[in-house]
Amino acid sequence: MEIHYNLITSIPPQQLKLTPHDDRIYEAFVDQFPNFKLDKLETESLKSEESKQKWRKFCEEFLSIVDDATFGTLLRIDSSKEYSEENTILVLRLQFLAIEIARNRHGLNDGLLKNLDT
Repeated sequence: MEIHYNLITSIPPQQLKLTPHDDRIYEAFVDQFPNFKLDKLETESLKSEESKQKWRKFCEEFLSIVDDATFGTLLRIDSSKEYSEENTILVLRLQFLAIEIARNRHGLNDGLLKNLDT
C-alpha cells in the first residue's frame, strides 16, 4: 500500500508497471467490467453477490500467473485522495491490480504526482 502510493506520487503513473501481466489484466478488466466506475468506487461493484461472481470468474483467469492473487489488500475508494481509514476498502490483490492499472492508464492517479521541479 505505502510502496504503491509512493510510486504513483513520484513517477508518472501511466509509466508504472505493477506486474509483468499489466496489459493482459487491463484488457480482461475493461472487457469484463466495461462500465466500472474507477474514480470513486461504489462498494456494490466489489461486494454485491452479482459482482462477487463476476470478480470470481475474472480472478480465475489469473490465479496461475499472478502471485498472491487472492490475498487481501487495501484499495483507495477515491482515486484523487490519499490512503486513509475512510478512503480504503479491503479487496483481493487481483482486484487492486486491475483497478489501479486501469486508474493509471486512464490518468486518474496523475493528480497525486508530486511536483518534481520543487
